[in-house]
Amino acid sequence: CLISIFKSKFLLINVVAILHNFWEQKQLNGSSKSLLLYESAPSPGPPYVCYVTLPGGSCFGNYKVCETQAEARRDAARVALMNSLVNELPCRRIDPEFIAHSLRQAARDKDACDSGTSIGTYSLLLHSYIGRSMLEFQEMMTIFQLLHWNGTLKALRERQCSRQSVIRYYSQRGLDEYVRSNMALDWLAREQRSPGLIGAELQVAQRELVLARRRGVELRFYKEKTEILSLALSQAYIHHTPEVFSHSLSLFFFYNFALVHLSLLTFVIYSSLEVHLQYFNQV
Repeated sequence: CLISIFKSKFLLINVVAILHNFWEQKQLNGSSKSLLLYESAPSPGPPYVCYVTLPGGSCFGNYKVCETQAEARRDAARVALMNSLVNELPCRRIDPEFIAHSLRQAARDKDACDSGTSIGTYSLLLHSYIGRSMLEFQEMMTIFQLLHWNGTLKALRERQCSRQSVIRYYSQRGLDEYVRSNMALDWLAREQRSPGLIGAELQVAQRELVLARRRGVELRFYKEKTEILSLALSQAYIHHTPEVFSHSLSLFFFYNFALVHLSLLTFVIYSSLEVHLQYFNQV
């Protein structure tokens, strides 16, 4: 009986308002400068999907099967609120103890002392975020994940750009429309060399996004990939005859239709930071 009462009270909580107030308060304290952004994925009917982007760029989505857009919005806000609150815990702050533990798991100590290695670069990044939250560190890491995925880090390495200069430049610039547009142009050039490539990559990205949303993890990397590839595909379709892309597009739309009707599973709040180490091997 008590459990039923607790559940009914919990359902009455306005998580959208609570999330808004939480970040509004952080904005008043000078910790945030932007607003929450809610986006509903296009859908002819249920189940509905909603994403909420936090100030700083972190993105979360609903993991439950939602029969209404309002329910999807509330569920996305609930996942984002849980992550936001957990991120405020002292144990989620990057400190010397956490850095030492992470580096011990990643490589030998002597490698971590050399900023010329990928582990050394990771160590440099971690030390630059001492005192800040792991969610803030994840937001920065997402940028380098996208640069690695797009092949930008490899191109910069071939131009003999140092890791430190690349890290400094993109840490200050962030991920803006200019960077996104350049990535889309890179994929458009690849499409011209290998017709159908963007459609195939977009199917993979869409699947990754759905699976990540099921787990309740941070989604920005997967969502940005999907949007960049969608932009590139739209430009490719404009500049070529429909016949060139008819097969890729038909597969893409069929795949999206199937994904909309997949059942959603359980979620996990955070994924490990160490999995991102591989993205510095290309710097």
